[in-house]
Amino acid sequence: MYSGYLIFINILRKTLLRKLYYTATWGGLDMAREQLGVLNALDVAKTQWYHFAAIVIAGMGFFTDAYDLFCISLVTKLLGRIYYTKPGAPKPGTLPPNVAAAVNGVALCGTLAGQLFFGWLGDKMGRKKVYGITLILMVVCSLASGLSFGSSPEGTIATLCFFRFWLGFGIGGDYPLSATIMSEYANKKTRGAFIAAVFAMQGFGILGGGIVALIVSASFDHRFKRPTYHENPAASLAPQADYIWRIILMVGAIPAALTYYWRMKMPETARYTALVAKNAKQAASDMSKVLNVELEADEEKVEKIAREPTNSFGLFSKKFARRHGLHLLGTTATWFLLDIAFYSQNLFQKDIFTAINWIPPAATMNAIHEVYQIAKAQTLIALCSIVPGYWFTVALIDHLGRFFIQLMGFFFMTVFMFALAIPYHHWTLKPNRIGFVAVYSLTFFFANFGPNATTFVVPAEIFPARLRSTCHGISAASGKAGAIIGAFGFLYAAQSTNPEKTDAGYPPGIGMKWSLIVLGIINFFGMLFTLLVPEAKGKSLEELSGENVDENDWEMQAASARTAPV
Repeated sequence: MYSGYLIFINILRKTLLRKLYYTATWGGLDMAREQLGVLNALDVAKTQWYHFAAIVIAGMGFFTDAYDLFCISLVTKLLGRIYYTKPGAPKPGTLPPNVAAAVNGVALCGTLAGQLFFGWLGDKMGRKKVYGITLILMVVCSLASGLSFGSSPEGTIATLCFFRFWLGFGIGGDYPLSATIMSEYANKKTRGAFIAAVFAMQGFGILGGGIVALIVSASFDHRFKRPTYHENPAASLAPQADYIWRIILMVGAIPAALTYYWRMKMPETARYTALVAKNAKQAASDMSKVLNVELEADEEKVEKIAREPTNSFGLFSKKFARRHGLHLLGTTATWFLLDIAFYSQNLFQKDIFTAINWIPPAATMNAIHEVYQIAKAQTLIALCSIVPGYWFTVALIDHLGRFFIQLMGFFFMTVFMFALAIPYHHWTLKPNRIGFVAVYSLTFFFANFGPNATTFVVPAEIFPARLRSTCHGISAASGKAGAIIGAFGFLYAAQSTNPEKTDAGYPPGIGMKWSLIVLGIINFFGMLFTLLVPEAKGKSLEELSGENVDENDWEMQAASARTAPV
């Protein structure tokens, strides 16, 4: 066993040393052909108004994405009370395991499908054309989710799941398109910060969901005074509570609708127009308006680049596998592992807070007040750890680099998961609950000042323009596969090992302690797969993808990296 450990450490050491050698030598070699004028203008452009406009336009989509994906966790307890409470039961109703899994996970399934489909479509039709389709889908399905109908609980839940699947489908398209558009508009110096700023709107979306739920539930609780479930089970559920979850879900349509006009006004990115559509004249015209400078159309250069073997291989070719195969493995694996942990924590933080008694037992509250308590907990976590973590990444990503931030984030997530799990009984004691919440918040902070942001940024930078949206979609879909595992698996895994303490309808699980240990191990493997992800700081997109590097030079550098001294 000890010899196996030594072999593992030696392989890890060699991988890291070769990665560092590759980064150093690649950065020091001047192998790039002359860049297209319009793309060079974008690379060296000073930060100006159009950058911030692009961040807001793309970012509001991500605000909506996060709001729609995570607001469901605020109302699942209420849905259980409304549709599954049995007369005379000692506890309020909860969603049956299969129903809870469907309600929490169906949007993630739709998101996965949307990331793959719209990522591919973004490379075929262009980023702008597809961008509007995803937004319309999000608006319509947000409204439809709140209007879910049915003559029985099963019918209402089935309708809700149907619309949330298609809502997720639209959300899925927003991931590769927003990331790709922002990366192709940004300059070299601050590209990481701009892409991270778009993704950071996810934090405000989670915070916004909590605030909306607080306002709605507090208003209804004030207007319709009800006793606790212990005092009067039948009276504890106000008929008007059915409006609460519908309003919370439907509010998600508002920010998406507000940005539709501005999305349609954005010109197609110059990199797609020039390198994929091969229309140098249109690219120069579009970016001349954006940058407020006169740019020449490099039609001869565009034609020459189009003929190069480096710009003709496909996604399933041997050349792609040799050049970007490990990169794609790195971006998909790290996003997959990260989202198992991140979505498990986020979607089910209400259960974690209940387990440590930070949220009172359901029977001691009425239905509306329970929504308020859950929303208060989510809002506090978002405000204290999620939002600050995102903006730490925005501020430092172009200084520290993507690789360092991602490795650091996975490391501290691992440490804090084990810090929660190993002395778990200690944290459940009443005097220590605030300490539990503080450490739990730190895992969120380093998820967002770490891999939750960088896994979004890097796939938008390191792949060729003609495959960029597709590869980002594949990476993001891998993440959502992890989210689905986290969402579905954690429902069962986190249940108590004592059958008498499980939620209604659930079999015994491995308990919260062992669930957190498993998540810590997952984060550790995230560190290892981070070694496959290249550093993109300070380089042009074409330099990273090899689109302006000669074929022979690329092969020479690859051979040099493979034979690096270790």
